[in-house]
Amino acid sequence: MSNIRNLFLCAAAAVLSVAAVPVVFAQDSLDALLDEVQAVRADELKAFEQRSAEFNAASADQQQKMLAGAEAKRDGLAAASSTLSDEFSANELKINDAKKSLREKAATLGLSEIFGVSRQVAADTATLLRQSLISTQFPPAKGEMSRDEFLRTYAASQATPTPADLERVWFELQREMTASGQVAKYQANVVQPGGQATAAEVIRIGAFTATSDGKFLDYLPSLMTLNVYPRQPPAEFLAYVDELQSASGGYVEAVVDSARGVLLSLYVERPTWGKRIELGEEVGYVILFIGGAALLAFFGQLLFLVMTRMAVGRQLKNLTQLSRNNPLGRVLLAFKGDPNLIEQDADIAELRISEAVLREVPKLERFQSFLRLSVAAGPLLGLIGTVLGMIMTFQSITESGSSDPKLMAAGIGQAMIATVLGLGIAIPLLFANAVLTSLSKSVSQILDEQAVGMLAESIEKQRRG
Repeated sequence: MSNIRNLFLCAAAAVLSVAAVPVVFAQDSLDALLDEVQAVRADELKAFEQRSAEFNAASADQQQKMLAGAEAKRDGLAAASSTLSDEFSANELKINDAKKSLREKAATLGLSEIFGVSRQVAADTATLLRQSLISTQFPPAKGEMSRDEFLRTYAASQATPTPADLERVWFELQREMTASGQVAKYQANVVQPGGQATAAEVIRIGAFTATSDGKFLDYLPSLMTLNVYPRQPPAEFLAYVDELQSASGGYVEAVVDSARGVLLSLYVERPTWGKRIELGEEVGYVILFIGGAALLAFFGQLLFLVMTRMAVGRQLKNLTQLSRNNPLGRVLLAFKGDPNLIEQDADIAELRISEAVLREVPKLERFQSFLRLSVAAGPLLGLIGTVLGMIMTFQSITESGSSDPKLMAAGIGQAMIATVLGLGIAIPLLFANAVLTSLSKSVSQILDEQAVGMLAESIEKQRRG
C-alpha cells in the first residue's frame, strides 16, 4: 500500500512539474524543433527525478502533507474547470439566443433581403471597377484593400455587414459614376513600351480614354496599370491629344473610345501599308514594280506633251518665223523649206506632208501602249495572287484539319491584297493613259490642220497661177 501511494505521489509530482515547465517551440527548422523537444524532455526528466528524490527523502508525515497539498491543488483546478465549463455553456446559450433574436429582428425589418441585394450589387460592381481605368486614379492606401478587392470580399462574406461596409459600397458606386463624367488630370505609373514603369501626368476622359505625354494609353485590368501603345494611331488622332494636354479650360475636341479602349486597340493593331504589301509577297512586289514603272513613264511623257503643246501654241501665234524646236515648225518647214515640193503635184505634196506628220506621231504617242499593257496586266497579276492566296488557305485547312480563322488569315490576306494592288495600279493608269491620249491627239490634230491648210493654200495658188 505504501508503494502504491509513493507511485501515485511521484506521478502527481511529475504532472505538476510538466505543467510548470513552459514549452516554447522554435519554428526555424525541423532540426531546431527536434533539439528543443529533446531539451524540454531532458528538463522534465530532471525535474521528475528531483521531485521523486525529495519525496523519497521526506518522512512519512512530510509525504502525507505533500500528498494532501497535491490533492487540494488538483481539487481546486477541477472546481475551476467545472466553473469555467458551466460559464462557457451559459455563454453559448446566450449567444444562440442573441443570434436567434437578431435573425428574427432582421427578418422583421427585411434586412436580410437588403444585405443580399447589397452583396449582389457589390459582386457586379467589383468586376466593373476591375476593368475601369478610373481605378488608376484612386489607388488603395497602404494596408487597405483596393476598390474591387473590398467589394469582392464584401460580396463573399457571410457576416452581417457593418454600417461602414455599407457606406463604402455606396461611396465606391457614387465615385465611379461621378468620375465617369469627368475629365481628370492626375499622376500615375505608366508602363513604357520597353517595360519600365515611370510616373507621368495622365489625362483621363471619363472611363473611356487616357493619354499621357502626347500618346494614347491602354489599360490592363489584370495588372491595373496603364501602358503606352507600342504603335500609336495616325497623326490626326495625336493632334487632338496635344490640343487636349495644352488646354487649360473650356471645351476642346478629343478622341473618345466609347468601347473603353477596344476600338482604339483594334485601330492600333490595323496593319500598315508596308505590312500589307509584305503580305502580298512576290506577286505584290511585281505589281508594284510594273505600276511604278508605268507611273514614271506617265509623268515623263506628260511633261513632254505639256512642253510640246506650249511650244506648238507659241508657233501658232507666229507662223511667219518657223522653228525646229516644235513638231508644228518641223512639219511646216518640211513643206515650205523645199521649193520643189511646192511646185510638185498635189498628191505628192500631200504624201510628203503626211510623212512629216507621221514622223512626229511616235514621239507624241510614246509609252501609251505600255500604259495600256499595265492597265490590263495589273488585274491579271492580282488574280494570280488571289489564286495563290486561296491555295495557301486550303493548304492550311488540310494540314490543320480545321477551319480556324487564324490559320486561314495569311492566305486570305495575300489573296485580298494582291487583288487590291492589281486594281490599285490599273485604275489610276487607265486615267493616266486617257490624259496622255487626249494631249497627244490635240497636238496631232493641230499638225494635221496646219498641214492640210498649207497644202490647200499651195494648191489654190497653183491653180490661180
